[in-house]
Amino acid sequence: MPCSSRPGGVAGGEFIIAAQTTLYSIRSTTLKRRRTSRSVRRRPSVCPRLIHSVLFVCLCTSAIPGVSAAVDRAEVVVVGGTPGGIAAAVAAARMGSSVVLVERHDHLGGMASSGLGKSDIENRAMIAGIFHEFIDRVHRHYATKYGADDANMALCHDGYYYEPSVAEAAFDALVAECAGLRVLKGWRLVDAQTEQDRLRAISIERCSAGEVLRITGDVFIDATYEGDLFAHAGAEYRLGRESREEFGEPHAGVVYFDYQRGEFLPGSTGAADERLPAYTYRLCLTTDLENSVALNEPPEYDRRRYVGYFDDLAAGRLAAPQTLKPGRGYNAAHFDTLVRALSVTDIPSGKTDVNMNPRPLAFPFAELNHGYVEANWEERERIEAQIRNVTLGLLYFLQNDPEVPATHRQLARQYQLPRDEFADNGHFPFQLYVREGRRLVGEFTLSERNVTDGDAAARHHADAIAVGEFPIDSFPCRSRQPTDTVVLEGYLGMLDGITRPYEIPYRIMIPRRVDSLIVPVAASTTHVAYSSIRMEPTWMALGQAAGVAAHLAATRDVAPRDVPTDELRRLLAEQGQVVELADE
Repeated sequence: MPCSSRPGGVAGGEFIIAAQTTLYSIRSTTLKRRRTSRSVRRRPSVCPRLIHSVLFVCLCTSAIPGVSAAVDRAEVVVVGGTPGGIAAAVAAARMGSSVVLVERHDHLGGMASSGLGKSDIENRAMIAGIFHEFIDRVHRHYATKYGADDANMALCHDGYYYEPSVAEAAFDALVAECAGLRVLKGWRLVDAQTEQDRLRAISIERCSAGEVLRITGDVFIDATYEGDLFAHAGAEYRLGRESREEFGEPHAGVVYFDYQRGEFLPGSTGAADERLPAYTYRLCLTTDLENSVALNEPPEYDRRRYVGYFDDLAAGRLAAPQTLKPGRGYNAAHFDTLVRALSVTDIPSGKTDVNMNPRPLAFPFAELNHGYVEANWEERERIEAQIRNVTLGLLYFLQNDPEVPATHRQLARQYQLPRDEFADNGHFPFQLYVREGRRLVGEFTLSERNVTDGDAAARHHADAIAVGEFPIDSFPCRSRQPTDTVVLEGYLGMLDGITRPYEIPYRIMIPRRVDSLIVPVAASTTHVAYSSIRMEPTWMALGQAAGVAAHLAATRDVAPRDVPTDELRRLLAEQGQVVELADE
């Protein structure tokens, strides 16, 4: 039986339950939440005790034909096998909690094992802990495989650059070493049961067979990129961009920002909307033709999507940047060629990390993610397939289109799908690059002023549990408009001129109302601040803090919001985590 169609429901559609003289309609086919303000949403108010009871009955009596049902339990339940989720699960298990880690895909690691082959970190001293253990494992792998003097050791950059399969193996090893930690791969969330604003259980289903499993727990951790668990649990959240006025953020809302000159352009209204930064895939391509797989024309290929790159080339938008900085995906051989549509970084073993360059006006990915976050699973998979085909289509266009100059085609053909990566997924990454989904409304909302140089005091917090340091960096939110001549709307490219290292408070992981839930990934920030905090190393630091906090809450029978942060900070520091900035 296939998985149910919604990320937010139990298979079986609509249940109508009579309670005395009242009828309650529980639709499992929607993720939409009632809007409570311009940008804040909350799950509709339906009797939580009734939901909890009926879902338990429906699942445990196998009311759905062909679906087996079972009940499991762990002290800490982590949803999302992202790097942040892995760090959370490992941290909680090491503290002694029983842990279940649930991942939709058949692989752990999220983006780090799905093409993002270089760690997004500018200041290595700022993030350590379990993230550093991961980096050390990667470094040891390449030292063992190649030897200290091999060129691949330089390409791994002390373990911060890696092949997807190497990253996945390192994550698998971290998890396997933890007693009391069980991993469920190939299972996805379909519902959450709350009672009196406390999350009590989740329902998941096996994607390959339709089997349903209900997991109860003391504390739950939402480590999904989309924020699916806290949405199901009824927590408030934001989706899209705040206005410039809401938090006093200069770069908020609708914005045209000239990344070359560092100035705002006409059309920057600062208005709020529900648009999100473009989603793409992060490719791993090989230059070793013996380890390559031929690229054929992908489904729904349409060269008209890509011909705008000819205008970008003629206008100089595919030239070298004004400032060359290491680790930014610059390859001098690609400057002033159509291959500059890609941002290519060399990683070990003849492979590359390939991002989609967001600066050309022909960038075809903006707005393809429309509706993804709140969609059912079927619609999400359709959008994923579309973005996959557009990605492969761009590569096919660069390698084969007769109007692409022959020298450019030859350059593009050096990069092919790797035979030894993603073998069970057509040698293509399994994880869509969800740069931003829902964002929790928590006990504190991190904003632009907390991550920039305007107010030093705003970058310090008494309950700090990690440090962020990556520049504000948001992909475009809109495709090219008729008046666009410099930059796509919403693009904020590596604003390292204003971003400063900042402390991250524990409160951004704690929902306002829902208890027994911690959110280290889709945490409580504005859109602008999220574009800095959204990096995997930072999420691993937050995940580690979430795991330790979950253990403390579970073993002491207190809500996560009541965990003593002084003790939490002490434990994290003892584990090697950087929890605060040095005195300025």
